Amino acid sequence: MPETMLLAQMLGLLLVIGALAGVLAGLLGVGGGIVLVPAFFCAFQTLGYGGPQLMQLCLATSLATIIVTSMRSVLAHNKKGAVDWDILRGWGPGIVVGAIIGVLAASAMRTEALQALFGILGMVIGAYLGFGRSEWRLGDAMPKGVKRAVLSPSVGFLSVLMGIGGGSFGVPLMSLYNTPIHRAVATAAGFGVIIAVPSVLGFLFLDIAPEHRPPLTIGAVNFVAFGVVVAMTMITAPWGVKLAHAMDPKPLKRVFALFLTLVALNMLRKAVGL
Repeated sequence: MPETMLLAQMLGLLLVIGALAGVLAGLLGVGGGIVLVPAFFCAFQTLGYGGPQLMQLCLATSLATIIVTSMRSVLAHNKKGAVDWDILRGWGPGIVVGAIIGVLAASAMRTEALQALFGILGMVIGAYLGFGRSEWRLGDAMPKGVKRAVLSPSVGFLSVLMGIGGGSFGVPLMSLYNTPIHRAVATAAGFGVIIAVPSVLGFLFLDIAPEHRPPLTIGAVNFVAFGVVVAMTMITAPWGVKLAHAMDPKPLKRVFALFLTLVALNMLRKAVGL
């Protein structure tokens, strides 16, 4: 297939993916990565790209978009004084360590193993979105000491293995430790930057066979997908925010939880070859 035709097909698919991810992020407050990774997987596979490192390509490209969207979110939240910089300073080093370990682990794994992990963790996140309660608590304040030393790398590690930012794990964690939800969302955007920057730098050096790389790919990051999705999410995220203010998002979160669970189950199905 001529490269220009391939680029045109990629552009069309990515415009739709980016628009959907932006609306969902604005509407439900979920990170784009939870949508982007399976969407990239389907798009690249539809275009004829497969191989044992397809999931690495999807994870790395998703994390690259998170650098931009999370930085934009942090700056916007910081203007309103919502970012808890004490949490970011305390948890940041551990998250970075976990993210680096996550890149090393992901780079050594096959697509099927990463699909299975995404499926299992996706079902956990879907269950929390569907059945979690705002009043649930594990403590009155974010943990320090040994507990933080264990939890902070875990957030970075698991997020990289799913290609997501800080929202899916960070917001529930902070909420369970009595952080107000708006402050948790704002601070989790900072987690996203801390996770995405070192992991993308690592993924840029991952060697992927040329026949398995879409056009304009460096390492495991596809810059066509990166550019299109970032542009579209910036356009459509405000639409999602307007929709969120016009309707009750709670039933929509339950619908999204079901959707995410089905996507996760489909990933598991593909991982086992069914």
